Amino acid sequence: MADKKVSLPAKLINGGVAGLVGVTCVFPIDLAKTRLQNQQGVQVYNGMLDCLAKTVRSEGYFGCYRGAAVNLTLVTPEKAIKLAANDVFRQKLSKDGHLPLWGEVLAGCGAGTCQVVVTTPMEMLKIQLQDAGRLAAQRPVQAAAAPGPAPSLVAPQRAQTNPPPRPSAIGITTELLKTRGLAGLYRGAGATLMRDVPFSMIYFPLFANLNALGQERLGNVQSRAPFWHSFVAGCAAGSVAAVAVTPLDVIKTRLQTLQKGEGEDTYRGIIDCTRRIMRREGPAAFLKGATCRALVIAPLFGIAQGVYFLGVGEMVLGLLE
Repeated sequence: MADKKVSLPAKLINGGVAGLVGVTCVFPIDLAKTRLQNQQGVQVYNGMLDCLAKTVRSEGYFGCYRGAAVNLTLVTPEKAIKLAANDVFRQKLSKDGHLPLWGEVLAGCGAGTCQVVVTTPMEMLKIQLQDAGRLAAQRPVQAAAAPGPAPSLVAPQRAQTNPPPRPSAIGITTELLKTRGLAGLYRGAGATLMRDVPFSMIYFPLFANLNALGQERLGNVQSRAPFWHSFVAGCAAGSVAAVAVTPLDVIKTRLQTLQKGEGEDTYRGIIDCTRRIMRREGPAAFLKGATCRALVIAPLFGIAQGVYFLGVGEMVLGLLE
C-alpha cells in the first residue's frame, strides 16, 4: 500500500464492509467446520460436502446459515478492530517507513489480542446455533443404533415427533447472563486468545510480505499492489495461518459448545480438553475441520484485504462529506 495515512474511521469502515461481504460468502463452510469439529462418538457427517448436503436436506438451504445473524452483527466490530488495530500498531512500530519482522509479528499479536473482546461472545453464540442441527441429526442415528425393546403400539414415542425448539441467540444470551453472568458469554476466552494471537502473528506479517511482492517502487514512492494481488496474498496468508492454528480452534470449539450429544465429553479447561481429545480420539482429532477452516479463512481474508486496500472507507467518507 502507498505511504499515505488512512484515517481511523476509514479503517473501521473498510474492516466492517470486508467482514460482512466475507462472512456472507463463506458461512456455510464455517457451519460445516463447527459440526465436524464437535463430532466425537456418533459420526453424523463423513466430511464437509456430506455435512452440507445433509444440512440442506434436513434443514433447508437457510439451515446452512444458522448463526449467521449473530456473525453478521458482530463481525463488523470484530474485523474493524482487527484490521484497524494491526494497521495502527504497524504505524507505531515503523521507523522511517520501515517495519522489521519482529514489529510485524508484534503488531499482529496486538491485533489478535484486541479482537478477542468481540470474538469470544460472537463465537460462543454462533457455535451453539451452528451445532443445534448436528445434535438434532444425531438423535435418530442413536435411536437406530441402540438395542432395546420394540416401540410400544399403545404409547407411541412422541419425543421423536416433537423435537426440541431451535435455540435463538437472544434466548442463549439471556440464559447465560441469568445463570453465569457476563463470564458465561466469555467462556473459552483463553482458548480464543490462544487461537487468535498466533493466527494474527502468522497472518499479518505473511500477508504484508506477500502483498509487497506486487508493489512497484517509482522513485521514493511505493505504489499500491493491484487488487488481484492483494486478494491472492490474503487467501494464501489466511490458508497458512488457518491450518497452523486448527488444533487450537478445535479446543476452543469444544470448550464453547454447551450442549453435548450422548456419550460426548465435557471439559474443565484447555489442558483437560487437550488430554481427553488425545486419549479418546488421537492426534488426528486436532485437525478436524482443517480443510473447511482453510476454505473459510482464505476467501474471507482475501475479500477483506481486497476491500481494505481498495479504500472503500475513504470513498464512503468522501461521499458523506
